[in-house]
Amino acid sequence: MSESKVFETAYICIEVLIALVSIPGNILVIWAVKVNKSLRDATFYFIVSLAVADAAVGTLAIPLAIIIYQGPTMDFYSCLMLICPLLILTESSILALLAIAVDRYLRVKIPIRYKNVVTPRRAGIAIGCCWLISFLVGMTPLFGWNKHKKGNTTSSVTCQFANVISMKYMVYFNFFGWVLPPLVLMLIIYIAVFKIIRKQLSKKFGSNSACPEKYYGKELQIAKSLALVLFLFALCWLPLHICNFVTLLDPKLKHLHIFTSIAICMTHWNSAMNPIVYAFRIKKFRTTFLQIWNQYFYCKVDRNANNIGNTDIAI
Repeated sequence: MSESKVFETAYICIEVLIALVSIPGNILVIWAVKVNKSLRDATFYFIVSLAVADAAVGTLAIPLAIIIYQGPTMDFYSCLMLICPLLILTESSILALLAIAVDRYLRVKIPIRYKNVVTPRRAGIAIGCCWLISFLVGMTPLFGWNKHKKGNTTSSVTCQFANVISMKYMVYFNFFGWVLPPLVLMLIIYIAVFKIIRKQLSKKFGSNSACPEKYYGKELQIAKSLALVLFLFALCWLPLHICNFVTLLDPKLKHLHIFTSIAICMTHWNSAMNPIVYAFRIKKFRTTFLQIWNQYFYCKVDRNANNIGNTDIAI
């Protein structure tokens, strides 16, 4: 077996493994918010939006990435239709993270008025706007910013990312326009969140100090967890954008496709990480995950093994 074939097999196996972790993990996040009423507020609605995008990575983006990696010959615009969903899901994840950051800021900046300002209806509108923007940004290549040459009589192409997507679009529009600014803005927001929380925790609240300290202590833990999600996102996605930038400068650079393939796997692995972070860092999620497992999976296995009755666990 040739070296390229070994690498292709390894790439496909890794992608399949990531999908097998990402899909059930993110479905579990959505399930937890559905069954646990204490998770039904704006922050967790935004987390559900992020989980939907991450689950779609496993069910849609990874299979498409495997097809594109193999480079089948097809119509130019059919190939674009395969690639654009990858761009949509990327942007939806970024905007969901930005919405989460803004929500955390409002929660600590205006705690008394927060529930009147951030209503479920407004959160739903914000999520809808995030997905609409994601579709517009991700579908831009289909609207014309692509590598299709005018007057080209043949419409067939080897369906690979660099053959149909303009690197100028990826670098100047996608990265510098819709990836880097939200990441920088989120960094500024989380710094502000931590400053507000630290300032509040250092105050003396007198005999009623227990309630504010408990509130801001809980907010600090959740903010740390969500900031970790943001950090992992940046860590996993920046290598791919660096590869895109290098491709723009020198498309024929030797072995660049190997680094790009590894970077793509990192971006997909990010979608599998978030449920793990929630499980270990956010107590409400961890407790609900365990309750779902005990009620819907563990007890069924136990019944099949020992023929015992059903044991319901209230969530």
